[in-house]
Amino acid sequence: MGTPEFAVPSLQKIITSNHQLVGVVTVPDKPAGRGQKTRPSAVKEAALAAGLPVLQPDNLKSADFLAELQAWQADLFIVVAFRILPASVFTMPPQGTINLHASLLPQYRGAAPINWALINGETQSGVSTFFIEKAVDTGMVLLQQQVPITADMNAGELHDLLAFTGAEMLLATIKGLADHTLKATPQTGASSLAPKITRELCVIDWNKSAVDIHNLVRGLAPVPAAFTFLCGQLLKIIQTRIVATDKCDPANIGKIIFITRSGEVQVQTGRGVIAIRQLKPEGKRIMQIEEFVRGHQVNVYEQFGSSLPV
Repeated sequence: MGTPEFAVPSLQKIITSNHQLVGVVTVPDKPAGRGQKTRPSAVKEAALAAGLPVLQPDNLKSADFLAELQAWQADLFIVVAFRILPASVFTMPPQGTINLHASLLPQYRGAAPINWALINGETQSGVSTFFIEKAVDTGMVLLQQQVPITADMNAGELHDLLAFTGAEMLLATIKGLADHTLKATPQTGASSLAPKITRELCVIDWNKSAVDIHNLVRGLAPVPAAFTFLCGQLLKIIQTRIVATDKCDPANIGKIIFITRSGEVQVQTGRGVIAIRQLKPEGKRIMQIEEFVRGHQVNVYEQFGSSLPV
């Protein structure tokens, strides 16, 4: 059971294993992109390419869906980035339902663990497999694996790393359950939450420190991306560099204080200076800051803002 690209490596690992995958559950096809054409999920595309039966229920509690699911007579359900399951689903298989989660549980329970780990400046992340219970992301842990977070890693890069690391660990989990060699243990340590990313969170507050803004940018890059406004234009900021961590200049917070010969734009924050390296103007492609500066009139002491000027 899964939906996005993150779940595809896990699906492919199981397909090529010696375990019998009897079917796939994913979300109904949805409109996407500029043309709002109806598109299948990444998991559905991979499942159909492998010739697997696919269920796409609107309602996970519907009698028809439960009957179809029961007919597969699966020993184990596997969930990777799907919806919250009702008890009627996750208690159905005799060996239970396991989930692959992109954090070291109980840290970062919720919808966006990859983003929040980076936003909070963590130096390590990881993946966990666990048995699903009624309370979200609280079940007994089966396996965990740590993954280091490098200083400039963004959410897209960490996503790909954890997707492939998680797929390998998920296969080891399935083998351990099948062999009865794996024992589940309770989650230990302090818990934290990773709620869904909102548009409000994506707005850059230039009063924050250069470190905090840098972490926000990489935690949201490449999508949905942190954004700001300059001269009435919305700009998604894709990549930044910390220039200084301690320089304070309250009169110039959010202003461009220097443009290098190469075109790098440096901005004063509430504490420290940050350089913009890549951005995406609204409706356009991602570009290097030098290219943007060449095509626009960008001047020192122009003000970035958190909203359009009134």
